[in-house]
Amino acid sequence: MSGEQRPGRDLKNFVLPELGQLLETGDPWEPYQVLDSFGRPIEPVATYLRDLMAADSSPLTPRSYGMDLLRWWRYLWAFGIEWDRAVREDARDFMLWMKLADKPVRVHWRHRGKDPAEIPPARHDSPAPGSPNPVTGKPTVGKKYAPTTRAHCETVLRTFYDFPLERNTGSLLVNPFPLVRSRRSARASAHHNPEKEHNKQRTGLYRPKVPKRIPRRIPDDKYTEVFAGLRSHRDRALLAFWVATGARAEELLTAKQGDAVVGQQTIGVIRKGTRAYQELPATPDAFVWLRLYQEESWNKGVPRRRAQPLWWTLRRPWRPLGYDAARMMFNRANELLGANWTLHDLRHTATFLMLDDPNMPPVYVQHILGHKHLSTLDIYNRPTRDDVISAGLAHHARQEHKRNNPPPAPPAPAYNRDSLDVLFGGRPRVTTTTVPLVTPPALTAKSLAGSEMGAQLQRFPPRSPGTDWPTTRIFPRRGSPQAGAAAVQAARTPPTRCGWSVRACCCDGWRPSRGRPGSNAGTPAQAPPPRSAGPRHPLPGGSPAAGSRRRQGSGPGYWR
Repeated sequence: MSGEQRPGRDLKNFVLPELGQLLETGDPWEPYQVLDSFGRPIEPVATYLRDLMAADSSPLTPRSYGMDLLRWWRYLWAFGIEWDRAVREDARDFMLWMKLADKPVRVHWRHRGKDPAEIPPARHDSPAPGSPNPVTGKPTVGKKYAPTTRAHCETVLRTFYDFPLERNTGSLLVNPFPLVRSRRSARASAHHNPEKEHNKQRTGLYRPKVPKRIPRRIPDDKYTEVFAGLRSHRDRALLAFWVATGARAEELLTAKQGDAVVGQQTIGVIRKGTRAYQELPATPDAFVWLRLYQEESWNKGVPRRRAQPLWWTLRRPWRPLGYDAARMMFNRANELLGANWTLHDLRHTATFLMLDDPNMPPVYVQHILGHKHLSTLDIYNRPTRDDVISAGLAHHARQEHKRNNPPPAPPAPAYNRDSLDVLFGGRPRVTTTTVPLVTPPALTAKSLAGSEMGAQLQRFPPRSPGTDWPTTRIFPRRGSPQAGAAAVQAARTPPTRCGWSVRACCCDGWRPSRGRPGSNAGTPAQAPPPRSAGPRHPLPGGSPAAGSRRRQGSGPGYWR
């Protein structure tokens, strides 16, 4: 590694000099400037920042990009390298220094210019840099640059060097911060299929891996303690609106006095990305604290107009409240609990509260938060630190209870011969039980004397079945399947004593079968009685006319 470095470059003992500065001008045409050690603007950086403003970027974008460019320029000044003559080895050493070296310790602005002996020492009860906070579980600010800071710096420097290359100014030969070698000749995902999702891959060669952040919420009991540690009605109103609306800290500070509509219970803010005006719903408690703050501030002399800012400082001279002042206010409340929550955690808390409501559609939550895509809410589906720890402890408790209370042992399996008979097809053994038969007593007129049933038995005594009773048959309809079976059975039936077929004999009147198969009409000993000249005998249940209309001799059971 040391052989690849330039002569005289010692990265282990290198300390970044505090040369130059990032100046806030207040000019909307050029809100921030990066100055050198002589107080002159750096022309390549100024041109690049103006191009960012022309691309409709936020005014805070030049500030963020300017800090990374100033850090790179300080590194170049320390080793005497021109910005347009930097090569890949310079970029590699710079990113390696940001990864391994400690951040430069800056003196607080209140103690600048003082003797080091007069500067008070740091507090001993504060947690070690980079260690997790005992209240929130979030890591504190460490001594080294965070992966997100290094990734942002690499992206800014790579896009900065792409800018003069695209303009073809001729002052730059190569970009010292290239893409990955497999995509050096084209931009990342140049031939991406729009029907598929983008692969999660690094675009820069020296870009570090950034861990995924899990949003953290403030528990209800801790939020109450933080709220009680605030000093003024203004701070309480701010905290109530941040948790109720889910707006970003900078967005809520842009509200005007006329944007707070108490009747509709909404407050208007300017969105960060689109710079669009949007009304957000809030809770009644937030407007109560806001009214208390307004009455108190108006009595002190704060300007009172609809176009004036809504949030002001608490002391004269009156100035609109900025983000840094609001952050310090919230940090003072955190110090009372020993926590390190940020203003952005209030936005996460509001999002969790809205998503926990089953009657709140996620698409409405997306609109309130100002996200472009609904998939951005997927980060809130991941389990939080407290949920994971609670689930793990509950699992260990269940395992401990299972070990202390083992279930009873199942009975030992026994030999069953019947199961083998069923398995191998043996004859199952059947156990018979003899049940004694009980003959009910006979029902006679004597035993039922005095009852209605006994009177009926005396009037109509039972008769023994006779052997000379004519057989009665019920014939099916012609054409049915039962008709053919009945005809075959009738052909096999022997004739009766009267010479009539059993099929035709059904009452005391006798009729010759007129040559039917199986009849004995020609036998003198069995001649039927003479036919009477009376009216025709109707069928049972019919009438004489009905019997005469039937076709004569069409089948058994018909009368002439």
